[in-house]
Amino acid sequence: MDATFIIMWTGFILAGYAVVGNDSIQTLGTFLSSNENKPWYVLWAFAGSILAFTLLYGWWTYGGDVSYGRLESYAFVEEMGWPYLLPPLVLMLLTRTGIPVSTSFLILTFFKPKGLIDMTMKSILGYALAFCVAIIVWQLVTRWLDRRFIRNGITSGEKNVWTVLQWASTGFLWGQWLIQDFANIYVYLPRALSATEIGVSLTILLLMLAFIFYSKGGNIQKIVKAKTNTTDIRSATIIDFTYGIILLFFKEFSNVPMSTTWVFLGLLAGREIAIRYRLELEEEPSDRDRASLAYYGGMALNVVLLLLIGYVVYLRDEVSDFIIVVMAVAMVARATVAYFETAPGQKNLSSAFRNIFSDLGKVTFGLVVSIALVYIMRFLTTGTFIDPLG
Repeated sequence: MDATFIIMWTGFILAGYAVVGNDSIQTLGTFLSSNENKPWYVLWAFAGSILAFTLLYGWWTYGGDVSYGRLESYAFVEEMGWPYLLPPLVLMLLTRTGIPVSTSFLILTFFKPKGLIDMTMKSILGYALAFCVAIIVWQLVTRWLDRRFIRNGITSGEKNVWTVLQWASTGFLWGQWLIQDFANIYVYLPRALSATEIGVSLTILLLMLAFIFYSKGGNIQKIVKAKTNTTDIRSATIIDFTYGIILLFFKEFSNVPMSTTWVFLGLLAGREIAIRYRLELEEEPSDRDRASLAYYGGMALNVVLLLLIGYVVYLRDEVSDFIIVVMAVAMVARATVAYFETAPGQKNLSSAFRNIFSDLGKVTFGLVVSIALVYIMRFLTTGTFIDPLG
């Protein structure tokens, strides 16, 4: 048994634990929050069966490649040295602190530093697109549904219906997320897995998933619970379904790996602003008259966001960096105008912005750490820092 074999499987185990412990809460966090009264092993059996099906389907369909083609441009490293264990180890440390860092940046950039720029731009687009979709969707959802969810409890009859809907939406979302994030784990293993390798790796992942459910999500789950009304099964269902649709778009968008963490936080950020914005206007309708210019400016920006969303969906893999920047600017503009629309009752939105900036600060910190680690590994393996990234 050579050192490469040991490092390969050790890296897989560490990456699997770090990814499942850090990223899976994006998809399972609202599911855990709204099903806290159910035994953990029932929830694990549901999520584990979907994980097994998604993994085996990709393995069978793509000739042993469980990443669904996302590792096509990432050559398997035949001789792995100990520095390749650094990314998952650092990720595990950050996960224990509750920092929602991007596993794609921390792990995949080690194997292909030149892919960092493309991955970053796709992740920025993911955050901006999720934010824009959320702020549009939840302005309508809050007006028609979320306000009622917050003020009125769910009846037993409604709970049965929403439970079925939520488990269906979670299953859909969980499958889409796995397709994106399998690449972060299986980058350590050969691109075409044998039946033994797929069996052993699946068993390892199922055991890790069981621990996550047993521990009720760990520290990362606190980020989900901090958002407005995420423990309500009705709101959780809408979050999961919307997130799943966005990940489905990016599955078809391109095979470039991306940070699902950024997409998830963009979705929660847009949703949080939209909910608090709508509730503030409902509680203080005079705000609309006091800040009429900002109000009509916000309506105009809603139209701009809808056009940009449609344009990005139409362009798909031909989206340029310029369009990504435009969408990011429009996202910031809409959030800023929403703040001024709710004058003088800006207290609710102020706390929302603080929460969002805190989350952004954490993932930005994770990006900086990943870039630093790329250079550190490069020095450890080649003795130089100077090779260009792009």
